[in-house]
Amino acid sequence: MSGRGTAEPIAALSILDATLREDQPPSMSTLTLTIRPARPADAAAITAVHDAAWREAYRGVIPGAHLERMVQRRGPLWWKRAITRGSLVLVLDTGDRIAGYASMGRNRAAAVRAEGEIFELYLDPIHQGLGFGSRLFGAAKSELAERGLAGLVVWALADNDRACAFYGRRGGRIAARALEHFGTDLRERVAYVWP
Repeated sequence: MSGRGTAEPIAALSILDATLREDQPPSMSTLTLTIRPARPADAAAITAVHDAAWREAYRGVIPGAHLERMVQRRGPLWWKRAITRGSLVLVLDTGDRIAGYASMGRNRAAAVRAEGEIFELYLDPIHQGLGFGSRLFGAAKSELAERGLAGLVVWALADNDRACAFYGRRGGRIAARALEHFGTDLRERVAYVWP
């Protein structure tokens, strides 16, 4: 990715965690996060993040049976094939596990004026709310820009309040709306764009 040709880290962050408990002396630990291109060996870990994140984000938004079918379609083999075939996927690697991923590429919606698109950006629910999503978003946005794709679009279901707030806080402007079919149910989705 990024003309690097290798799976070298795109971004790295060290976090110092000080834990104070009355019954123990202070302890310190360091967590190193790396954002890097996904490898085929990451497929099972990406699947686990996808499953947990989708169930947490869309329970009650996408009808249950349809949500489960969507989750089941994205197993390790699906991710391994996507990565092997050259899909752009970044992972947030904590050193002992994959905590999130972003998939991206050329914009698929001709009606939206942007060349790049982040198709998916998800974190394992236990890693949400810590600023890791912002870093993954920034790395994905930079990756698309390095590939010469001007402008960015990200689609989110309008009922996914957390995602809509996340993209709004990062300066995304709603540029389009569309309907998504889930069986017989319809849900609105919105396109956030950046220049």
